[in-house]
Amino acid sequence: MGVVDYTLAKRALLRDFRRGVLSRFEICDAHPELLRAARYLGADASRPCPVCRKCELRLLAYVYGDGLRGNNGRAFEVEEGLALAARERGGACYVVEVCTDCSWNHLAEAFLARTG
Repeated sequence: MGVVDYTLAKRALLRDFRRGVLSRFEICDAHPELLRAARYLGADASRPCPVCRKCELRLLAYVYGDGLRGNNGRAFEVEEGLALAARERGGACYVVEVCTDCSWNHLAEAFLARTG
């Protein structure tokens, strides 16, 4: 699987927040469904939220692929999401970090299955 890491994008976003370019309202915008999935399916990331520092981040995966049928676009625990995406030609697994306290969320990594 190919991997895309979004750490640099996250650092730039947090830098703009700390400089006052972006407000907390603009970066802490998790949808209620994302927050619910993070609470019940997310794994502890073992690091605090970079915005509020109150709570541990949660990691969860969203999986996409034409052959996934009913699982396409669903949230999973990270390991399960990676396994599903790897089985599907052209499948993708997107790992999102979420703070269930302040609603911070950011794409952490994308895992893309080979197409050929």
